[in-house]
Amino acid sequence: TSLIFCYSISQKGCADNGARNRGLKVLQINTVCGSGSVGRITVDIYHILEKNGDSPLIAYGRRGAPDGLNTWKFGGKPDMAKHVLATFFKGEHGFSSAGQTRKLIRKIEDWDPDVIHLHNIHGFVLQTELLFSYLKKAGKPVVWTLHDCWPYTGHCAFYDYTGCEGWKSGCRNCREYRRTYPYALFRNRTARNFERKKAAFTGVPCLTVVTPSRWLAGQVEQSFLGEYPVKVIPNGIDLENFSPGENDLREKLELNGKYVILGVANVWERRKGLTYFLDLAETLPEECRIVLAGLSKKQKRRLPSSVVGIERTSSVKELAEYYSMADVFVNATLEDNFPTTNLEALACGTPVITFDTGGSPESLDESCGRVVPKGDIRALRQAILEERTHPKESKACRKRAEKYDKYGRFQEYAELYHSLTARENT
Repeated sequence: TSLIFCYSISQKGCADNGARNRGLKVLQINTVCGSGSVGRITVDIYHILEKNGDSPLIAYGRRGAPDGLNTWKFGGKPDMAKHVLATFFKGEHGFSSAGQTRKLIRKIEDWDPDVIHLHNIHGFVLQTELLFSYLKKAGKPVVWTLHDCWPYTGHCAFYDYTGCEGWKSGCRNCREYRRTYPYALFRNRTARNFERKKAAFTGVPCLTVVTPSRWLAGQVEQSFLGEYPVKVIPNGIDLENFSPGENDLREKLELNGKYVILGVANVWERRKGLTYFLDLAETLPEECRIVLAGLSKKQKRRLPSSVVGIERTSSVKELAEYYSMADVFVNATLEDNFPTTNLEALACGTPVITFDTGGSPESLDESCGRVVPKGDIRALRQAILEERTHPKESKACRKRAEKYDKYGRFQEYAELYHSLTARENT
């Protein structure tokens, strides 16, 4: 168990936020609110806090937010467009949007939260140096959940795909800046960005890093963020929305009598392993049928006739029906933190097969899943055939998912907030 501690520039202990005898005011900051996996996590934490009697606020930079929440939007389309151009042409992601960031800082000062919880601060919405300069002066407890690796690299959000370890020594001579998010098409500022991030993100008086996976925690401890305490809080799953259920999808998709292999991704980029599914479609028996959900219209048009393509959906109900319909969920990701798709499949009673990469295997055990070496297509195919012959029990999958019930997982955040503010009074 990691030691959680705080220290200030002048003396140990965080500034007194006056939170002794009342609920905490907790500000979450994220790129989006309510959409995408991280956006949904912010809302889940919000509801936990509200239920506990605390006062939550979510500040976000893009898209809209669900009704009925205390939210505040600091971004705008024109500013985001400028940030996109700064990323593409100057290679400086996270260093634009100064005006929006000052606007956010004024809101923070006005609302005066007891705890500030950062999620994704990249995504074309913030000038991170300005934000962290404020955090160093404010002296408030800060929790920063890393949902990917961007905060401690010079450029990329993930690097496991290429096996790069440049982030350990300054991200010099980067060759992937054009090919990995956030895409810098014209200038390579990776090494310079690394130094700017290191200077900005270190030295915050009272900051705790949270990672959803043990894998990412180990990576963080080797980075310049290793000066901070690191706590692992796995992502949670809504066991009511994601649960086993009957539906007529097999009939609609003409899959009756087929062994259905499901793949799901929010964006089917190269690291999500689309090519592996296409290879599997050519070699698996005729009785097997692959269904891929989350495709773009262009990707769907390019699929072979033996693969069923489903476009992206924002409907949790529809997504749960696909998981419930499938015989097995295959996660062919080549780099990931702690994918919620694995949890969603398990919660619907569907066993999971995944590559041994990042934190993807951490949600599985022998009762509900199989793990194969990263990129080994033969091992992946064999695991599918073995699962077809000797299937894992649906009840075991559901039982494993219950370990990640979102109410229990995200209550850990509430406990962390209170422990950080309590330390200032001891």
